[in-house]
Amino acid sequence: MAKQAEAEREKRAKIIHASGELDASAQLSQAARVMSEEPVAITLRYLQTLTEIAAEKNSTIIFPLPIDLLQLLRQVTAGKG
Repeated sequence: MAKQAEAEREKRAKIIHASGELDASAQLSQAARVMSEEPVAITLRYLQTLTEIAAEKNSTIIFPLPIDLLQLLRQVTAGKG
C-alpha cells in the first residue's frame, strides 16, 4: 500500500511539473510575439537583465553584445532563408 501511495504522489508531481512546463512555454511564446512586434522590447529586456546581474554584486563579468549587431545578424540569416 505504501508503494502505491508513493507511486500516486510521483504521478501527481509529474503532472504538476508538466502543467508548469506547459504554462511556461505558453508565456515564453507570448513574450516572443510581443518582443518581435516591438523592437525596443528586446533592448529593454537586455538592459533589465544587465541591471539584475549588476545588482548581485558578485564577480560576474559581462561582455555586452550590441543589439544592433544582433539585428544585423538576423537580417543576414533571413536573407539566406
